[in-house]
Amino acid sequence: MVTKQFSGTTDEADLRRADSLGREIFSDVANKWALLIIEALGEHTLRFGELRNEVEGISHKMLTQNLRMLERNGLVERTVHPVVPPRVEYTLTDPGQALRVTIDGLCAWTHQHFAHIEASRHRFDA
Repeated sequence: MVTKQFSGTTDEADLRRADSLGREIFSDVANKWALLIIEALGEHTLRFGELRNEVEGISHKMLTQNLRMLERNGLVERTVHPVVPPRVEYTLTDPGQALRVTIDGLCAWTHQHFAHIEASRHRFDA
């Protein structure tokens, strides 16, 4: 897998700067639906309905918006098969797979610290 490295100015990639492209990209991919879609796709190629079933609670509109955003950012590839009715499939690109490694780590962290966080929330809310 070959990943292109950033070749613009450091200001463009600086996540701390409100006007940076890096912040925009981070904002796009660091939302719950994008993370769950990437996790659901994993090593699979899924149709829209299959993906919607995998990500419980996501609306048709939110799935569509997030898939378009992920496709625009080059993380998801959309394939339209010329059949009637049209069959559309989604799969992760190489950069999407690379991001999935980070998301898998976040999922593992969540499972590892779930009990601690749940107990902290109960204490805080009491």
